[in-house]
Amino acid sequence: MSVREFVVLGTASQVPTRHRNHNGYLLRWDGEGILFDPGEGTQRQMLRAGVAAHDLNRICVTHFHGDHSLGLAGVIQRINLDQVPHEVTAHYPRSGQRFFDRLRYATAYRETVRLTEAPVAADGVLAATPSYTLEARKLSHPVESYGYRLTEPDGRRMLPGRLAAHGIGGPDVGRLQREGRLGDVTLEDVSEVRRGQRFAFVMDTRLCDGVHALAEGCDLLVIESTFLDEDVALAADHGHLTAGQAAAVARDAGVRHLVLTHFSQRYPDPEEFERQARAAGFEGELTVAYDLLRVPVPKRR
Repeated sequence: MSVREFVVLGTASQVPTRHRNHNGYLLRWDGEGILFDPGEGTQRQMLRAGVAAHDLNRICVTHFHGDHSLGLAGVIQRINLDQVPHEVTAHYPRSGQRFFDRLRYATAYRETVRLTEAPVAADGVLAATPSYTLEARKLSHPVESYGYRLTEPDGRRMLPGRLAAHGIGGPDVGRLQREGRLGDVTLEDVSEVRRGQRFAFVMDTRLCDGVHALAEGCDLLVIESTFLDEDVALAADHGHLTAGQAAAVARDAGVRHLVLTHFSQRYPDPEEFERQARAAGFEGELTVAYDLLRVPVPKRR
């Protein structure tokens, strides 16, 4: 059975706290694992969350600030130590190639795994598989930053009433799905479009076109909310979002489940992020993330 869930490894911004590790997030999508923004301590958080190096197929780095990338060295070395049998692909801003190189070869180790470097230089599709299309959009931050969006291809949902009306059942249903036609009956006659699931990961950024494009129609949106609304000017100066801004993006984009993360250490009450997000008018499912949380991707509509 396919598993689609989001595993939170760390939720702190800039510096870790007693209760929050640096950033780190894993998306399990069927048989693949995509690791986002491995900050310092990610390898240990993976152990605590039951995530193995063998679970990783892609690594996606939004930008090269330390809280989003210093864990790369340990993760890459662990992939090699454990001799992961499949190819692992790394996506990151091309402008930060020198940082990636330094982290990849931070110390001596034996390379045993094929790690494919696939840097991002512009908006567009990064990969297309039978299960998803992965794309990137540029964000607005003091250093070049990209958000990531994963979209499942649309499928078709069979309609039992129409199948019965045409006298189709048993193995013939599968044949119709495979071939698209059974006698005079087409697949469109007895089914409807089943919208593919959509996920987006938006880290350090001000409000910009890329944020809205990534969030549009998402079933699950993971987005930074470093600041509370009373510090909106500070957020803009440092290239971040507030809880209210993140929630307004989700509201306007029709997001089903919003996950807020990347919190400044200056705020002692995480519930205030939820209160401000609700005040901004977001009415969908809302989660204020904490370390080692697991969030299932919402079921298809």
